[in-house]
Formats: sequence, C-alpha cells, structure tokens
Amino acid sequence: MERSCITYYLEMTSASELKEKPQRHDLQIIECEVPQAEFNRFLYKLVGTPWEWGDLDSWSSSQWQALVEQECHRTWVAYHRGAIAGYYELYRPDGRNCEIRYFGLAPQFLGCGFGGALLSHAVRSAWEWHGTERVWVHTCTFDHPAALQNYQARGLRIFKQEEAEPSQSSLG
Repeated sequence: MERSCITYYLEMTSASELKEKPQRHDLQIIECEVPQAEFNRFLYKLVGTPWEWGDLDSWSSSQWQALVEQECHRTWVAYHRGAIAGYYELYRPDGRNCEIRYFGLAPQFLGCGFGGALLSHAVRSAWEWHGTERVWVHTCTFDHPAALQNYQARGLRIFKQEEAEPSQSSLG
C-alpha cells in the first residue's frame, strides 16, 4: 500500500531571515546565463530521478524552451571538481514572489555537505534579484529526508501543508 504524501510550502519574507551555510571553496555555483532547454531537462532528470520527480517527464522540447527562455526564469549549476553537484531554478512570474522551482543535488553528492550551501546561495540569489519581496519553495515527504530540515535551517517557515492520499487505483 502506498503512503500518503505531505507537501510543505515554506516562505521567507525578509532577506535578513536567511541563515546562511558557508560555501566550501571546492564548490562553484554559476548562473547559466544563456538559456538551454535541454540542459535544464538534463539537470531535472539528474537531480529528480532518485526522488521520482515526474511532473515534467512528458514535456516537449518546445515546452522546456518556453519555460527557460522567460525573463522570469533563472538557473544556477553547482560544480565540484568539474562534475555537476546540483542545481536550482528560480521562477518569478509576478516580479515579486520568487519560487525556488527546482532544487537538488546529483545522487553522488548527497551527504557531502553541499545542500545547505547551495540552498543558501539560492535564497540569497532570489533576494538579490531586484524586486523580490518573498521567497518560497515547496517540498514533500517523497523528497530527500533532509530537504524540509534544510529549508527550515536556512530560515524558511512553513505557511501551508497539504496531505494527498494514495490514489485509489494503487490500493489494489
């Protein structure tokens, strides 16, 4: 029997609330300033596959392109010794509320101490994006077990949670 999924929505309403974790000298985080839809698709699969992210699996190349080429969408990639350690996307369609749309580490870099620093970078980048008034993110119980704790440790607060029951078809 499948377990239910709890989705947590977290927010930060002031840059001063960020509790930063220092970035290690061997982790470089670089903005992908030239949008590349297929690169974002690759990053999404690299980071999301272990957690069964699937909401964008059916997207076409043109749908990916339409997302990443918007002015309100930005992507950063974390590198460790030349390998992709993780990434995040910021999405701010209303010009004020900045969503950390996707965030995560590549499987071989889980447990290396990069998550807090990468999330600190994501939150700081969201606040440095002129016009941001609020930063928010959502996670769920199917994500990495430390995800919610990492968001809260950086200063994000839960403002809503929802529980979804397993689908009837999966109950056998």
